Amino acid sequence: MHTFVIIVPTGGILLEAVGIADILEQANQLKPEESPALLYQSVIVTTQPHRLAHGRAKVSLVADYSLCELEPEQPRDTILVTGRGLNRAEDDNLVEWLQAAAPHAKRVVSVCGGALLLAQAGILDGRKATTHWRLLDTLQSRFPKVIVKRGPIYIEDGPVWTSAGVTSGFDLVLALVEADYGFALARDVAQDLVMYLRRPGGQSQFSRHLANQALQPGPIRELQSWIMEHLTADLSVENLASRVAMSPRNFTRVFTRETGTTPARYVEEARLDAARQFLEQSTMAIEQIAIATGFGNSLNLRRTFERNIQISPTEYRQRFCSRNLA
Repeated sequence: MHTFVIIVPTGGILLEAVGIADILEQANQLKPEESPALLYQSVIVTTQPHRLAHGRAKVSLVADYSLCELEPEQPRDTILVTGRGLNRAEDDNLVEWLQAAAPHAKRVVSVCGGALLLAQAGILDGRKATTHWRLLDTLQSRFPKVIVKRGPIYIEDGPVWTSAGVTSGFDLVLALVEADYGFALARDVAQDLVMYLRRPGGQSQFSRHLANQALQPGPIRELQSWIMEHLTADLSVENLASRVAMSPRNFTRVFTRETGTTPARYVEEARLDAARQFLEQSTMAIEQIAIATGFGNSLNLRRTFERNIQISPTEYRQRFCSRNLA
């Protein structure tokens, strides 16, 4: 039997912990007849001194234990930390506990912002990891020893698993069930709960691009605004450099320093973001959207979507278009 210690920081999203516990219990219900009585035991742990986990939605969950009741050096199968809470003192206590407990666990797992707590504990140093798309830059800047991956919904690096935002933790736990007991059981659990066993695409299909705004007011930030208003123009490095009176080489260096991305990447993301908005909020044909956003034709648009978001524009529209347009 695998024991999951599911730690819920105060102010987190309780859906993460409850959903994961339900997935593991479903695996218990669907286990093969020859398997032990239970495949998994879920233990909910709160960082509060009492056994009550307070969620972001002002809903509380009665936990099995308070963190202060658990000896960190005890051997464990899986320690799973859900989304980061709001109480700095509790976070510090949890980080200290994780530092002592991780060497004695077979697996350490995080969901959403829980990756920041693993990183603070040093557990992610030198490892590939991911987190919610809004927190990727924070994870990278605060913890430079972590190899941050921006696209995947979850990542395995040895005994450490990390996942993107909220329900991506469910995808990760299905992968853990498959790793523990095989494909057939994970498939059966996914089918019973009407879930994807392997969700198409990565978290890029949900995230919002254009986070790379210039840090300081000036020519580069003004140029970024101009780019957004002229997506169908020739946005080559040479033409953009000319607009700010720089040589192409110096322009690329300055732009990358101030925004954290290259001019070509920024232009592609600007066009991609505009195309996504058309797909979500209009009935324009794919070819028209491609022309209106500077891709030129639907083939270029599709290739860019599949390279960055891992799904086609048509699939994206089916998933994310306004209900009024569906």
